[in-house]
Formats: sequence, C-alpha cells, structure tokens
Amino acid sequence: MGLFDRFRKPEPVKAQPEPKQKKKSKKDLATERGEPYVEIISVDIDPDNIGQGAFELEWNDIFLAKLVRAGYEGRTDEDIVDRWFQDVCRNVVLETYEQYEANNPRPVNGVQKKDIGGGRTEVS
Repeated sequence: MGLFDRFRKPEPVKAQPEPKQKKKSKKDLATERGEPYVEIISVDIDPDNIGQGAFELEWNDIFLAKLVRAGYEGRTDEDIVDRWFQDVCRNVVLETYEQYEANNPRPVNGVQKKDIGGGRTEVS
C-alpha cells in the first residue's frame, strides 16, 4: 500500500432511488374511510356457452361484517359473499320477470276477458 492510498478520496455513495409509493386501491381507500367495499373485478364467460360464466369479486372486511350482521352465513368468507351475490342476482331476475309480466299479461286459465264497454265483456 502506497503513501497516498490511505488518503484516497472515498467513492461517492450512489443515491438509492426512493421506493415508489404504491397507489392505493379503491378497496384500501374505502377501508381507510371505514366504508364497506365490494366490486366485480372480472367476468369470465364460457366461450362455448355464452349463458354460463363466473364473476370474481373483491371485498373488504367491513363489507363482510355488514353481511354477517344482515344474517348471511357460511363456512368461509367466500361462502358468505357468494350467498349475498346469489341473492342480488335472484332479485334482478325476479324484478325483470315481474316487469315482463306487468307488460305482457297472460290470460288466466287460458281465458282472456276484455271490457268492451256498456257493461259488456268479451271472453275468448
């Protein structure tokens, strides 16, 4: 080792890039606000049977607790959320059916009655 080796200027320390802060998700933001959160994050459709498919849901613990307080039960968190989602889907179908029935009345027992005025009714 030479005389000047002991007095060598140290190599500059390279600045480490600051870690990028991860952008908070909608779920994280709702949880921080103490709000329930649920979202459909993907829909998979069977290409061979367009009427079949699956939904992937994401939720926070606040939403799950709300479901449990509302009476939903299950062995796993997924079971509880699945029962809720089935209820939502069932209600959509029932509402659609009721609207259809209201706009397309069917004759009762195959007999259709029509008021033709003057106290008279047409039966067919």
